[in-house]
Amino acid sequence: MKIGLFFGSFNPIHVGHLIIANVMAENTDLTKVWLVVSPQNPFKPSRGLLHEFDRYDMAKAAVADHYKVEVSDVEFHLPRPSYTIDTLTHLAEKFPGKQFKVILGDDNLVQFSRWKNHQQILDQYGLYVYPRPGTQAHEWSTHPAINYVQAPLLDISATYIRQCIREGKSIRYLVPEAVERMIEQKHFYRN
Repeated sequence: MKIGLFFGSFNPIHVGHLIIANVMAENTDLTKVWLVVSPQNPFKPSRGLLHEFDRYDMAKAAVADHYKVEVSDVEFHLPRPSYTIDTLTHLAEKFPGKQFKVILGDDNLVQFSRWKNHQQILDQYGLYVYPRPGTQAHEWSTHPAINYVQAPLLDISATYIRQCIREGKSIRYLVPEAVERMIEQKHFYRN
């Protein structure tokens, strides 16, 4: 069983994340895609980050009816900040019958050499990469452990969504209805 791990803060999860997850689940040899909610990305500040359980709940609500996409809180139980290689090692030990692949955008591949044990990730796991607007060819473009997947070019950002919320503007169609309801009911991202 081949599982694609799509890591993110999902602050909040939006339709861009869901489209990519669906493309990976439906148009590749992956059996399932797990959205791995990261408590703290080592490359991003934690300021402005909604509590991890709230982000997890929104992600669960967003994919509740998709049998090939699930949400994982595995990194909630690991040391912080979360490093992809540590999560992969933990999952490989916990689920020896599963083969894990990392899903990431081409824009993140540019800085992949800065990731902890990036060569080990390539050698033991491999990557499924989706295109991002404005990304140029780079050193990783032809690596044999990297599988490029055709997907829509999306430029939806959680930062933009949070700004809309703070300004009292609509986020309809940017996030699933269930997520929009949770944001409204719990007053997320208001200040």
